[in-house]
Amino acid sequence: MEFNFILPKNFEEQSVKQLLEEKWLLPRKQRHFLRQKKHFLLNGQTVSDETLLVSGDKIKIIFDKEDFNELSVEFGDKSQANIIYEDEHLVIANKPEGMKTHPNQADELALQNHVAAAIGQPVFVVHRLDQATSGLVLFAKNQLVLPILGKMFEENQIHREYVALVRGHFPQKNMTIDRPIGRDRHDKRKQVVSKTGKKAITHLSVLTAYKKSSLVKLNLDTGRTHQIRVHLSSLTRPIIGDLLYGNDKYEARLMLHARQIRLRHPFTDEWIEISAPSETFDRRCQQEEDN
Repeated sequence: MEFNFILPKNFEEQSVKQLLEEKWLLPRKQRHFLRQKKHFLLNGQTVSDETLLVSGDKIKIIFDKEDFNELSVEFGDKSQANIIYEDEHLVIANKPEGMKTHPNQADELALQNHVAAAIGQPVFVVHRLDQATSGLVLFAKNQLVLPILGKMFEENQIHREYVALVRGHFPQKNMTIDRPIGRDRHDKRKQVVSKTGKKAITHLSVLTAYKKSSLVKLNLDTGRTHQIRVHLSSLTRPIIGDLLYGNDKYEARLMLHARQIRLRHPFTDEWIEISAPSETFDRRCQQEEDN
């Protein structure tokens, strides 16, 4: 693998060591390979770890096949990938409800498999959506960008926006739900609001109030398992179609859709903002409007 970069305009001057270790989070093993094989080039020349880098510098790094553990992903059906964005390092696909983000067993095929088939190479899972949730999922195309994206998620530098159709109405148009979430001791499938749980913050805005339901926009400061579903259920405003946290039995789908991802590209520093609809979600909302 060969990667070429031009350091962006607002690049903060730093050493090669700082770039690889602190900014790009490259593991020690791979940093050692770059030094040993002289596979880090600055403006066409080999340099030491202490060499300072500035905006406009041209970087080339080369990894041999054995420098990383190989990822094996069975190719699925490329027609089911629904890729919305792709560059040298990232892929963003729009997952339909009912499809898993990644397989849990050897004989399963999931979005990860379909995306791999569509681009002709394995992809790495950066985050996941529940099987019942539709929307945008980000994958890494290589192991250089993978730890960076993981760290960005941890530090809430990758912004995700959801929409949900919920039972009932809210007393105010905008609110923040700050309630810790932990595992349900009585049902291992579920999470619950718990004083001993992990911090969980969801920002909610009402987009449309229908006769018996509300269409809401949600943004997360944290990424706890089932966070949106648990928070809304704790307010007695469960998501329509939520069989686990609500009482719906006959809805066609969980009415939760991850409609936008926004992030600053780790290498170009440019903002990427991707949005995608769900036909089944919009169709169900239209039914509420017509009633």
